[in-house]
Order: sequence, then structure tokens, then C-alpha cells
Amino acid sequence: MKINPHQMCFGLNLELDRSSLSCFLQLAGKPAFAEMLANRLSSAEIEKVVHFLTGILKENLSEDEYHRLFLLEQSPHHHPEEK
Repeated sequence: MKINPHQMCFGLNLELDRSSLSCFLQLAGKPAFAEMLANRLSSAEIEKVVHFLTGILKENLSEDEYHRLFLLEQSPHHHPEEK
């Protein structure tokens, strides 16, 4: 289900929550908004946001999904072996 911003609603059912969250994240990711908000956050607030979101990403995305879908990398990510 794809919804518009004025249709966002949380707490009624999982399908609407997921659609609303998707819409919310897309709105938050708009460059002008993201830059404005980032410039208003304190260091502590930035740390909280990054810690929370990276935790969610680690719990719900494979490493490949993280690099392909979040970082938009075209080629597979390889970790060099530590010596």
C-alpha cells in the first residue's frame, strides 16, 4: 500500500504502520529537509539518531542489502582479510 503524507497514521495495523513509516522515511530523506534538520541537531542528538538507525539496519538488513540498497553500491562489498 502506497500512501501520501496526509494519510500517514501509526498504531492502527501493521500494514498501515509500514506504509506510513515508508512515507515518513522518504519525507525525512529529502535533501533540503535532511540538511536543515542535521544542522539543527546537537552532537548528542546526532549520536542518538545514528546509533538507533544503524542498530535497526544491522538487525534487519543483510550486509549485501545494506551496501546495495542503503549505500547504493553497484558491486558486491568485500572485506579485506585482516592480517
